[in-house]
Amino acid sequence: MRILIVDDSRSSLAFLREVVGELGFTGIECILDPVEALRRAAEVQFDVVLVDNIMPGMDGVELTHRLRAREDYRLVPIIMITSVDDPPLRVSAVAAGATDFIQKPFDVIELQARVRNLLALRQAQCELADRAQWLAREVEIATRDLVAREEEIIWRLARAIEYRDGDTGEHVSRVAQISRIIAEGIGLEPERCRVVYLAAPLHDIGKIGIADAVLSKPGKLTPDELVAMRRHVLIGARILENGSSEIIRTAELIAQSHHEKWDGTGYPDRLSGLDIPVEARVVAVADVFDALCSVRPYKQAWAIDDAYREIVRLAGSHFDPACVTAFEARWPEISALFVPAPATERLTA
Repeated sequence: MRILIVDDSRSSLAFLREVVGELGFTGIECILDPVEALRRAAEVQFDVVLVDNIMPGMDGVELTHRLRAREDYRLVPIIMITSVDDPPLRVSAVAAGATDFIQKPFDVIELQARVRNLLALRQAQCELADRAQWLAREVEIATRDLVAREEEIIWRLARAIEYRDGDTGEHVSRVAQISRIIAEGIGLEPERCRVVYLAAPLHDIGKIGIADAVLSKPGKLTPDELVAMRRHVLIGARILENGSSEIIRTAELIAQSHHEKWDGTGYPDRLSGLDIPVEARVVAVADVFDALCSVRPYKQAWAIDDAYREIVRLAGSHFDPACVTAFEARWPEISALFVPAPATERLTA
């Protein structure tokens, strides 16, 4: 524990140092100038401060006030040493943040007892602060672990859905990445972009409730089959409803509304414009673009440039124009997702 004593009298400093030193503390610093004391307090964290009130240039009340203005001295005990019994001075000192008072001439035993008690209080404060920091770190670690587990479950579930739909899982990964890029492009906050990125892979979770004959049909769907296929958005919303996490709640919005269209001709609720959740508007662009670029049982993959032009053409009818503008502005990043990674050289024993 470190103790700071501030007094403009050398004899008073020497006496106070001797009295406090009898308690067995060695970390004692004595300073004559209150301005120098402030500078030193900025360099060293003291645990108790004893300050004389009457000093030239800056009195003890002002020094106390300036110390309390520092966050690291907000709770440090400060003992004001006064030479007169002046109630208004005590009021001013309390208002400035003084913890205790000692009036000259003081009783040595009393001063030592007060210093000892305040140091014990300070030690308890430090231990509580250390405990709070430890708990905060443990909570942060546990939260990171929970988030990581939630993300892992989402990705594994999304890939399982894609495998059932005849894909290798690359579609959900690309849709997630494109969705994040577009979300950033329209100015969503970083945390919201992260949530969209993690919720997007579940956009077609409702397809697990669609019959294989419809889901994997190589030709054009009949009107009844089309109705059955479109039920996947409602199935997905039902699977995800009443989620306790922000990611699952966002995934529910996306699952239900990613087939809505800006002009109101989509499904299932024929929402239009800004009535469509922004997360669903973002994922709609990413989903359609990647679907156009992917092989499906009923079609071949489009060339990436043709798919790009189709997205731009449908701005204002199928898609939110702002999302398409972001899609165009961030096109270099999006198109890079479709460049095959270079083959890795095989290691030989």
